[in-house]
Amino acid sequence: MNSDRDPAETMPLRVAVQEGSEEIRNNEADLPEPAARGRKKAVVLSVVAVLLVTGVGAGLLWAGGGGNTAGPEAGPKIRQVAVAKTDMSGVREMEGTLGYDSVRTIRGAGEGVVTWLPKQGATVARGEQLYRVDERPTVVFYGSTPMYRRLDTPGSVGRDIRVAADNLKALGYDIGQQPAPGTVVQQREPVDQQTSADAGPSTAAETGQDTAEPSSGPPPSAQGDDADQETGAGKPAEDQTRAGQSPTPARQVTVKEGDGVLTEGLMSAIKRWQKSVGIEPTGVLEISDVVVTRSAVRVSEVSAQTGDAAANDLLSVSATTKSVHIPVETLDLGTIKAGQKVTVVLPDGTETAGEVATIGTTIKADQEGESGTGVTKINVTVSVDDAEAVKDIDAAPVQVRFEGEAKKGVLAVPVGALLALREGGYAVRLAEGRSAEGRSAGGRLVPVDTGMFARGLVEISGEDIAEGMKVEATA
Repeated sequence: MNSDRDPAETMPLRVAVQEGSEEIRNNEADLPEPAARGRKKAVVLSVVAVLLVTGVGAGLLWAGGGGNTAGPEAGPKIRQVAVAKTDMSGVREMEGTLGYDSVRTIRGAGEGVVTWLPKQGATVARGEQLYRVDERPTVVFYGSTPMYRRLDTPGSVGRDIRVAADNLKALGYDIGQQPAPGTVVQQREPVDQQTSADAGPSTAAETGQDTAEPSSGPPPSAQGDDADQETGAGKPAEDQTRAGQSPTPARQVTVKEGDGVLTEGLMSAIKRWQKSVGIEPTGVLEISDVVVTRSAVRVSEVSAQTGDAAANDLLSVSATTKSVHIPVETLDLGTIKAGQKVTVVLPDGTETAGEVATIGTTIKADQEGESGTGVTKINVTVSVDDAEAVKDIDAAPVQVRFEGEAKKGVLAVPVGALLALREGGYAVRLAEGRSAEGRSAGGRLVPVDTGMFARGLVEISGEDIAEGMKVEATA
């Protein structure tokens, strides 16, 4: 997964590459010939051991300079390669999981017995029932604010009321006019606390109003006159007093951006909707009447059975769309950007296009490796452009190919041509000759700067580096 990472990030090497230096030759000149050869062989063997222990013997090369260091134990065989001018593109493949988005568990609200549940795999859209408790349906509404309270108080203001208003309007119900942000409305008592006795029999006769049926919505005392009917503000208390009515307790509430108001028009629409779905038309919306989701949902799992208590986990739902979730090490996130185009390789080998949708902000530590050290990862979500390409797959492991940085006309050599210098940095060895056993016969070390790593090649540059130059690399 990290094949294109700079080796310096993962291989903390300190390899002494001094065999071709003037200093070591001068030191060896003071020794007897057998001792000098023994010292040189010891240096070579120790460096090869360092490379093998660090696991980079195939990627970084030490080649002895003497012709008497033959034998397989002296180091890997080498070959001559030319510094080539080429185009490079950093491509990486990472493992991910394809599945449905936004899985959540639905728990019943209130008391009762579950009397109906959907089938696994069913799709439930706005206005359709998700389950039934005591034969009372719970219906899906779209929005971002859940129903967290009973909507029974005319003049109530809030974002949950906006959800109710927007959904009923989308379902074709006339909700009347909603007050604009900044409007001051009067919030009255809940419907079930208002009775015709508040005004008394004489009051109803004086105003010419009929006492409302319990199931017909708010009583006349909460409806207000025609001018205030849509805002639910009602008559001012002093006007009611002059008309011989007792003032109805109220408090003023200012409508904010994104709020809805429980107006008489909206409560009337709730009644008509309740009648159409088989709920007693009271005009009061209970918490258990609605489950709010962001869009249509797919039933991913049914965990309850009919006859179970409603106040438990009933089922799990997800979005109807699919995406790929990839746990990415934090060190690899630098090359991944939101909106980046990717290729998703499906289990049958077919490919489909995708795009990086989101990059998570929560870092998780996975316990990996023999040492048990934590590897920090962040979830990257990739959307699939063609839903038809994955319609028959509910969940499956996939490969995601990230197209990285692209460079044209750079000088590159195989990664096996790099030598790690003890003092830091890298070098390549010029191919100046070879022994009969295929070992290096000695060549000048040339320091290089490294760039992109991709597909076994590394970009190099330096004052003494030119296209066509022959250098040594592991065979």
